[in-house]
Amino acid sequence: MFNFRFERMRNSLLARLVALWIALLASAAATAYLLFGLYTQSTAVQISQAEIAVGRACREIIDRYTVFIRKGEAVPGSEDLVGIVSRALGASPGIEGGIWSSAAGSIAYAFPSYEGSGPKTDLPEAERGAISAVNAESLHLGRSVVNQRLSRTQALLVQACPLPGREAGLTAWTMTRAHVNDGPAYTRFLAALGFLSVAVIGAAAFLGRFLYGYSRRIARLEAALAAPRREDADLAHLERTGERELDRLVDALNAAGLRLREAREQAVAAERFAVLGRLSADIAHEIRNPIAAMRLKAENALATGDPQRAEIALRAILGQIGRVDALVRDLLHLTQPRTLLREPTDLRRLLSETAQLHEDQARGCGLRIVVETDGLPGAEHPHIDRPQVQRGLDNLLLNALRHGPPGSVVTLTGRRILREGAARLHLLVSDQGPGVDPALRPQIFEPFVTGRSDGTGLGLAIVSKVALAHRGEARLLESERATTFLLDLPWQPS
Repeated sequence: MFNFRFERMRNSLLARLVALWIALLASAAATAYLLFGLYTQSTAVQISQAEIAVGRACREIIDRYTVFIRKGEAVPGSEDLVGIVSRALGASPGIEGGIWSSAAGSIAYAFPSYEGSGPKTDLPEAERGAISAVNAESLHLGRSVVNQRLSRTQALLVQACPLPGREAGLTAWTMTRAHVNDGPAYTRFLAALGFLSVAVIGAAAFLGRFLYGYSRRIARLEAALAAPRREDADLAHLERTGERELDRLVDALNAAGLRLREAREQAVAAERFAVLGRLSADIAHEIRNPIAAMRLKAENALATGDPQRAEIALRAILGQIGRVDALVRDLLHLTQPRTLLREPTDLRRLLSETAQLHEDQARGCGLRIVVETDGLPGAEHPHIDRPQVQRGLDNLLLNALRHGPPGSVVTLTGRRILREGAARLHLLVSDQGPGVDPALRPQIFEPFVTGRSDGTGLGLAIVSKVALAHRGEARLLESERATTFLLDLPWQPS
């Protein structure tokens, strides 16, 4: 009924209840065994008492017979013998007996305590063989002999004793029946066993039903709690089970889930305000610097009145305006949602065109861009949003060109790999610069995190957004030889 592993059940409430159930059944079996033993002993005592009674009655017949023959010279007649037996058995209820002759068989019989309609004078024919056998054995051995014959409901006890006197071949015999499966002891035994059976079966059935229902309710709660949910989803609302103790736990879990949801909403709201505050401060800082520079240039141009210096100031102002425009453009690209437009894309062509766009800047920095596409298949193309991926590569290349030392190489690599049986696209941009400051590595893909005084900190954030939009990720791979940024994207759309 219960399919629990021992390791899970060892310290559980269900394990203790199952152990209690087993103990109940074991104690019932032990009690039944003891009752049966006591009844068996009671039966043995009854048989022993009956054996004592027939022995006493047999000796009583001998005593009365001995007294009778000592009083007179004549041999006692049949009526005299019946009288002797009747008087001897008169005080022994349930015992019948007589005098047996080896030559003539039964010569006297009496059953004074017979409860029928009249005195019983006929020897019981069903027991004649047993009576004859025990008298013959007693006469042969010359001593008292008792025989038992057991049946399902009673034990028949027959005892024979040799009679002294002038006439040879006479024995006295007595007989009684001990009812082993009847009478008060048997009735008490059946009553006790019946009460025990009803109590144990009822208790076991009740406990078994309780355990079955309890385990089902626990299983439903486990299934409800283990049901798959989004990472940001609230705890499952549990239905009441109908068990008071379990419902207290259910109510506590539901209340905890409600408090958790409220706390999460408050945390999300607080995080939003915090992010908004940080974003506002960063944007204000990034915009105030160009505005301050433009203001200073404009004031200097107005103060001098020199047309040449005014022209220089205007060019500087245009440069700062371009910087602000690039910042706003990056912010819009980072914050505005955009639907992916996946299409088969020739990666060799994409990487070549991206590298060509930055050739002039690379030469100006004394760097060289190398494109490696040996790890790409010839005809198969991945499904990606080409403009977004190109924008991400642009940012990675610009970042590498700013940090690579003159005379070094910036490598743009594309390859197709298999991971856990699924095809992946790896786009890597490597430079031989000093690497990323260890203090910035955990937040390198967050907005406005930058190690350059003139940087906005939005380039890598845009790269990360492009990767996440494709259900991939952006990672930093650093080694002693190069700093590499990786775009890990699925080859085909999921």
